[in-house]
Amino acid sequence: MLTRWAALVVRRRLLVLLCTLGFVVLAGALGGGVLNRLSAGGYDDSSSSSAEASAILAERFGSGEANLVLLVSSGASVDDPATAAAATSLSERLGREQDVAWVTSYWTAGRPAALRAGDGRQALVLARIAGTEDEVLKRVKTLAPDYRGDIDGLRVSVGGSAQVADELNEQTAKDLAKAEAIIGPITLVVLLIVFGSLVAAALPLAIAAVAIPGTFLVLWLLTQATDVSFLALNMTTGLGLGLAIDYSLLIVSRYRDELALGQDVSGAIGTAMRTAGRTVLFSAVTVAIALVGLLVFPLYFLRSFAYAGIGVTVLAAATALIVLPALLAYIGHRVDRFRLWRRRSVRPVESGCWHRLATLVSRRPMLTGGFVVVLLLLLVTPFFHIKFGLADDRVLPPSAPAHQVSDAIRAQFPAREADPLLVVAPDLPATGVQTLDGYATELSRLPHVARVDAPTGSYAGGVRVAEPSGPSQAFTAPRGTGAYLSVLSTVEPYSDDGRALVRQVRDLPAPSQVLVTGSAARFVDTMSALKERMPYAIAIIVVTTLILLFLLSGSLLMPIKAIVLNMLSLTATFGAMVYVFQDGHLGWLVGDFTATGTIIATVPVLAFCIAFGLSMDYEVFLFSRIHEEYLATGDNTRSVIAGVARTGRLITAAALLVAMVFASFVSSGVTYVKLLGLGMALAVLMDATLIRGVLVPALMRLAGGYNWWAPAPLRRIHARFGISETASPRVAPKPAEPVRVGGAAS
Repeated sequence: MLTRWAALVVRRRLLVLLCTLGFVVLAGALGGGVLNRLSAGGYDDSSSSSAEASAILAERFGSGEANLVLLVSSGASVDDPATAAAATSLSERLGREQDVAWVTSYWTAGRPAALRAGDGRQALVLARIAGTEDEVLKRVKTLAPDYRGDIDGLRVSVGGSAQVADELNEQTAKDLAKAEAIIGPITLVVLLIVFGSLVAAALPLAIAAVAIPGTFLVLWLLTQATDVSFLALNMTTGLGLGLAIDYSLLIVSRYRDELALGQDVSGAIGTAMRTAGRTVLFSAVTVAIALVGLLVFPLYFLRSFAYAGIGVTVLAAATALIVLPALLAYIGHRVDRFRLWRRRSVRPVESGCWHRLATLVSRRPMLTGGFVVVLLLLLVTPFFHIKFGLADDRVLPPSAPAHQVSDAIRAQFPAREADPLLVVAPDLPATGVQTLDGYATELSRLPHVARVDAPTGSYAGGVRVAEPSGPSQAFTAPRGTGAYLSVLSTVEPYSDDGRALVRQVRDLPAPSQVLVTGSAARFVDTMSALKERMPYAIAIIVVTTLILLFLLSGSLLMPIKAIVLNMLSLTATFGAMVYVFQDGHLGWLVGDFTATGTIIATVPVLAFCIAFGLSMDYEVFLFSRIHEEYLATGDNTRSVIAGVARTGRLITAAALLVAMVFASFVSSGVTYVKLLGLGMALAVLMDATLIRGVLVPALMRLAGGYNWWAPAPLRRIHARFGISETASPRVAPKPAEPVRVGGAAS
């Protein structure tokens, strides 16, 4: 099929290239505006009880958590009459702004100590901008500049979750431009080293030039139908760029080899498409399947990565299989023009460093394979003390204004007035509000609770310390039934104590059904959703990958081996991520960031799915060549050595290019973009070197002929539905036995 497709593209190459040019223009025109359509948030389970509570607060009470915080500083005491007058005016002005649901401040709420810093020179103004996450983001862009800087003798800084989201959005756009500026020249240099020809090196970049605007178009189209996280922009651009270069590198390398063997241009393109093109097609399917696993999660942050990643993977494969053959047909033998050095003829398989490595591994599989396994297990060790959290202001650079405001609040305002647990009783009748007195009293006795504010007053340590106050503290629905309480804690929401407090609040008997929301409650619900859905994601990825690899190989052992080695490699990668970003080591390697003692919970899930797909990418590259050799010779050990020797340089170059694309994200100012960038780069490099270079040939050498064995029923299934790139008769699998390598039994 791919041979016929190649012949069609060669005949219609002018039409294909003209259509490609039109596509790039259209993609640039439409996709160029995608930044303004990407969404903030998406990190919470929208079906959870905390999400339901937040929705009730917004719809029925016109309330919710503060998402805009003003840190007001004064040269004098915050209780100074002039300071108080100016701050009160500031609070009232903010309260009159469009879309601001409520405002409370130290000066308008009876001067509570929780809103006053310990030094007496700073105090807080808390507000909530109403609307969806996207509406809040748009509003804070116009609102924040008017409330920042010197105002009536006060020094005002803007923070809160809305401001954090706005700064994250801006930082992401800057980081993408920086990453592209870094990766472009480096990629060209590596391609020149790999190919030694300016024309050949330019071909993968030409395919990438189609893939990048195509990625923007994919994201733009997705925003017409669903929410897409703005953080998907960085990773999908990197994924699309990496895959486009990988796929074109594979096809161009095979094309040049076929030309060197004496084929004409059409024949070389046909062979490259039948062999390397088939591998590209199969690889794209495996990457897409790995990303499908993200769709089981209820967080649109993860789901948007799945939609965008699958679209980008399909686009990268399509450009390599459609545009590249047309370019090769035009270039023909000129693919080696402008050489930097004389190209050697196609090397015999018995030469080169990769042949020597594969031969060494085949002679000493237990020693070499065991060494790599021990090394990977050492890297895994930090993974066993991983702790999870969610993204907050500390993912921004320490110099970011919103980060600095939150740092000041954490240091000076221990009661965490800006980040309470909100307990909603949606069905409580108006006549039952007084029953909340005893409930609020019991809530205030819980460990790490500083104060409870309720319709019946304020409570601390099991005692009512204040009567109900002002409209902002009414805590009852304007119409109908319902009330809510605010529980202020003294612990970090993502800490063990913060999660324990959520469970204690939910377990405490209440006068009616209650729902709990707030940062800590959302974290508990998000972790619950991830733990509940992760087995389904793994099952989808593993089962479908096993089926596809069986269809490719006809073997029972090979797919299982691939899954096990991938899991080992990925776990080692997670261990390295924990060591650097959770424990705070090797900060010089990744630049300035804030180590919080946790790993953002969604990042390992995302990294697992993307890295698993890319790892299978290289598994398919290597195995396809080994399988091709085995079908020709029937010799397991020689086919493994030949497969590693023929693909080692290519896989290493491809992995290096993809790793550099992701490593460029380490320059980002956003911590979890750094985390993903480093994790993906390590995963790709370890997989291409330690796994494909040592462990795969070692295990295949130990398994011998059993690599190709399958029970009779499965052999019949493969004979009917298996995927093959050659019409050569299959060689019957042989039992494992000593095979002579280089003149010696091994």
